[in-house]
Amino acid sequence: MECTWRASQIFLLCLHTWLSGDCHSYSNRYAGDKVIRIVPKNDVEAQELKNLYRQLQVDLWHPSSISSIWTDTLTDVHVSRNSSQVLLTYLRNANVQHEILVDNIQKVLEKQSVSRAPRNRRSLSRYNYEVYHSLDEIESWMHYMNHTHPHLISMFSVGKSYEGKPLHVLKLGKNGTKKKAIWIDCGIHAREWIGPAFCQWFVKEAVSAYNRDPSMKKILSIFYIYVMPVFNVDGYHYSWTTDRFWRKTRSKNRRYNCHGVDANRNWKVKFSEEGASLNPCDDTYCGPYAESEPEVKAVAQFIYKQRKHIKAYLSFHAYAQMLLYPYSYQYDAIPNYHCVESAAYDAVNAIRSAYGVRYQHGPASSTLYMSSGSSMDWAYNIGIPYAFAFELRDTGYYGFLLPESLIKPTCTETMLAVTKIAMHLLKKCR
Repeated sequence: MECTWRASQIFLLCLHTWLSGDCHSYSNRYAGDKVIRIVPKNDVEAQELKNLYRQLQVDLWHPSSISSIWTDTLTDVHVSRNSSQVLLTYLRNANVQHEILVDNIQKVLEKQSVSRAPRNRRSLSRYNYEVYHSLDEIESWMHYMNHTHPHLISMFSVGKSYEGKPLHVLKLGKNGTKKKAIWIDCGIHAREWIGPAFCQWFVKEAVSAYNRDPSMKKILSIFYIYVMPVFNVDGYHYSWTTDRFWRKTRSKNRRYNCHGVDANRNWKVKFSEEGASLNPCDDTYCGPYAESEPEVKAVAQFIYKQRKHIKAYLSFHAYAQMLLYPYSYQYDAIPNYHCVESAAYDAVNAIRSAYGVRYQHGPASSTLYMSSGSSMDWAYNIGIPYAFAFELRDTGYYGFLLPESLIKPTCTETMLAVTKIAMHLLKKCR
């Protein structure tokens, strides 16, 4: 059988075993994991694969809703080592186009663990922005930035997580009255480590560029920029200590032996509809009710109180190389479509100008997949005119295991996009 290898048709399968783990190599937890690239030829073949995923109890990576898997949608899933043989046998017998890209994902993790080892954990003045950092390191860095840049940075907490960890936010900008604001959050999904890395990069670049870049000086003079480097603090910590590919929060479901809620399906906007699961054990579980997660509730309350001042909401995810805007839950165009589309177009061109990396952009529902209860849609629906969700590098070769060598280029190009969006807010758009 013939298959057309189109980027929009390819989806990646990452297969992993569930063994005991530790904070770096996860105690060989992912030995035997494989990365398989598969291209279904038609909807019938895609539906058969979906049924097989349910039987094997796979963990979808991308898209994060099994109802959204079709031949034109890139998808990543997790399945146990033993079940991977079942999947591979099916693919061969059904003559489904596929390719094993990585034979043992544990080796990739161990290599990245070695690269993290030499970092200097004690000297925050020499903080390395080109490696991934644990939650404790990020929180220490936030205190340090607050202490060393009091003229541009202040630090506060919007509340506490399910496990009682503080939800820290940095407020950037020159003090002033009646200032507009921009909200930036990273790490809603725990395993997407490039998000928190970018939030830290943004703060560092904004502060260092203030006295040498007229654009940044103008932005920080006109706007307050709220930056939340790690939204899902419990889940992010868990992804470092126990399960590298953990996605959700860590709240406990009393009726099921499952933890966590998808914090990007838990907002008060079309809650528990398309693209969200009601199964507490699923990665896209929306929760028992909207804002059930203390992290979501705390951030929502803060943003809602500031909604008249906040002009843009930016949330950073991975991976897909996309810049998305509302709606996620329907295909209708937003009222200010032309203004938002113009800002997104300029932003992806700014990204491309750095290293030639191409990002798709458009409404989330048609560009990626349908979903409900997302923070982006919620922010837009409460009156924030520019709401975006970035899906950072890459398009699936590394997936959630983006090497530290790609942190700098990814953050550099994304910084250009955020600056372009901020400058766009200063112009009148009709």
